[in-house]
Amino acid sequence: MKLLRTRWLVRAPIWLFRARLGVVFGSRLLMLEHVGRKSGQPRYAVLEVVDRTDTGYVLAAGFGERTQWLRNLDAHPNAHVSIGTRTRIPVTARRLTAEEVAATLRRYETRHPKAWARLRPVFEKTLEAPIGTTLPMIALTEAPSA
Repeated sequence: MKLLRTRWLVRAPIWLFRARLGVVFGSRLLMLEHVGRKSGQPRYAVLEVVDRTDTGYVLAAGFGERTQWLRNLDAHPNAHVSIGTRTRIPVTARRLTAEEVAATLRRYETRHPKAWARLRPVFEKTLEAPIGTTLPMIALTEAPSA
């Protein structure tokens, strides 16, 4: 999907979230605010929520280990998310195990069969391998309310 590599198009939703208009995306997309692993500067990415947990959200790194936000979260796991009407929610990131990834993908396929049918070949082409073995996923756990 060439559109996913078009920088201005991919970055456009960030401006909507920053203008507090993230509600237009409902709860399917969130904006991740994380810290650059080398620069230490704030970085932003708007991503699909692949799954929800009792304490947060699950994201898939569609470009595999090359995914910049994934590499940044590996270095600095504390981040913030904005979703719907909620902004700058503190979260902590951790990678899902292979078993957790497989279970998450099964749930996603059940809930969104058409989207999965379109996305799976794109992911497999990008990852150059079957999706179940190479798709990194991150769980973002919300910090407890004080």
